[in-house]
Amino acid sequence: MNETVASLFEQSQFHMADITRKAPSFRRAIATGRIFVGSVGFARIKDRTLPKGDALKLAEIAGVQGAKLAWQQIPMCHPLLLDHVAVLPELDKESQSIIVYASVATTAKTGVEMEAMAAVNAALLTIYDLTKPVNPALTITQARLVMKEGGKRGVWIHPDGVPPALQSLIPKEGSLPLEGRTAAVITLSDRAYAGSYEDYSGPALASRLEQAGCQVSSRSILPDDADLLEKAIKALVGTVHLIMTTGGTGVAPRDVTPQVISRIGGIAVPGLGEVLRSSAAAHVPTSWLSRSTAIILEKTLIIALPGSLGGVNDGMKALSPLLPHALDLIDNKKPAHTHDHSHEYGHNIMEESK
Repeated sequence: MNETVASLFEQSQFHMADITRKAPSFRRAIATGRIFVGSVGFARIKDRTLPKGDALKLAEIAGVQGAKLAWQQIPMCHPLLLDHVAVLPELDKESQSIIVYASVATTAKTGVEMEAMAAVNAALLTIYDLTKPVNPALTITQARLVMKEGGKRGVWIHPDGVPPALQSLIPKEGSLPLEGRTAAVITLSDRAYAGSYEDYSGPALASRLEQAGCQVSSRSILPDDADLLEKAIKALVGTVHLIMTTGGTGVAPRDVTPQVISRIGGIAVPGLGEVLRSSAAAHVPTSWLSRSTAIILEKTLIIALPGSLGGVNDGMKALSPLLPHALDLIDNKKPAHTHDHSHEYGHNIMEESK
């Protein structure tokens, strides 16, 4: 869409959020809500003797359907292909209520909070519909998003906290998959080296590594000069676990990073370059022009990332589940940081409680 058309649509009073250039990532949301049904309604629900059928089973089905149809009920909600929906109604005898939990997950450019809330609301309304013949004095309350994860903001948890039944589904805070590892970051840019351009990608790359627990022991900015880069890399090999460069991976005459890494030798790891290109290509088609590459030399993993801030962010998102495993293997250790997706897809209480 050209700038004129884009500015025209920005003036429209109602429009969906533009996620055209966002990268797909894993998304998950958990929501909950409650319906007070009174003593008569609670007993009939528990004994599964309501006139219209089993409220708990139908609530699960309705919740799944509600999540899938959220976009049809909410005008500005993006239609999403959901990878998983799980709904769990739980009897609370003390308050004579039914608590509904819903977990929704997918890989997409936007979150699934509305789908999780739609699942809870559909389940609660179904319980309402099936219970009202025996007790019309029903109250739906406490519907809220408990947690969402994915995208740039990572994990968000409701200020009111997480219900005990959902604790096992919440990502553990303080996970540092690169703890105990050391790294060096090298930025390749003629302009940044000359001081005419501020280096954003190098600090962003270092920050990402530090957030994962890695100690960044060296940061430098070099011009796009093959000999200087080779000298810098060779000086660092063996002193750190990881060397990451940013810049010089394109097809311009001064983009020399891949040639330097290739002539240094070592063991090629072509899959890392492939994952960097393929992960970004869906929203940045020019990613296919990148020559990002990786090698292992003397137990040091060397990876060349693109020079843009977006390229670094997308690249680290794609590499984050692979780096701890790769570094463990290079050290001939049993990988300690395998990524278990079972919690992401609502396993645990959502499945085991059935």
